[in-house]
Amino acid sequence: MWMIVNCKNGVSSYEIHRALGVTQKTAWFLDHRIRLMLEDEYHERFSGTVEMDETFVGGKLKNMHKSKKPKGTGHSGKAVGAMAKTIVVGMLERGGRVKAEVVKERTYAVLRSLVHENIHPSATLVTDEWGGYKGTQIAHEIINHAEEYVRGQIHTQGIENFWALLKRGLGGTYISVEPFHLFRYIDEQAFRYNNRKLTDAQRFDIATRGMCGKRLTYAEVTGKTGETLEL
Repeated sequence: MWMIVNCKNGVSSYEIHRALGVTQKTAWFLDHRIRLMLEDEYHERFSGTVEMDETFVGGKLKNMHKSKKPKGTGHSGKAVGAMAKTIVVGMLERGGRVKAEVVKERTYAVLRSLVHENIHPSATLVTDEWGGYKGTQIAHEIINHAEEYVRGQIHTQGIENFWALLKRGLGGTYISVEPFHLFRYIDEQAFRYNNRKLTDAQRFDIATRGMCGKRLTYAEVTGKTGETLEL
């Protein structure tokens, strides 16, 4: 638990299995149960300046055979093809917290709903030029990445920094993550980011408090029926 909570790039289930002397399968299940503890329970809407952006998570296209490469995402914002990457949308309150979640598409309807649910009407939204953010009914600043990346305080570098941390863990530590489980790894990285200013001991204390009233069975984590265990 201490390692997962405090290691910036996460900890592989193989490392846990070697350290504890259990099977890799047991270590993998244990890791997912710990990630459930780290689930964000902060429900207040973001205020001030809020950066919002999307990213795509999945295998590197350059490593795929030409016949298997996805066609990408069209102007609709929908991922297409059997090998299409998973879309993740994130929001960052400047100087504060981050929140990210997996979505099926990055269309206007999806993005507008996320803005309404998570961002206070008095906030200022900062995004790139993607058209799905237009008409969100709150103050909106746009940075066109085809022309510039920073214009005074108008930029999305904060949320892009979080994407870098997330992908470093996914690509360097966990290597292969099924889209079905991706939200758990996002919760893990968001927990460390949101508590980045605390000490290791303080983060560990907050994490252990998160286990109360939560339960994850092996059947749930694998999508199969089978033995159930209490957290």
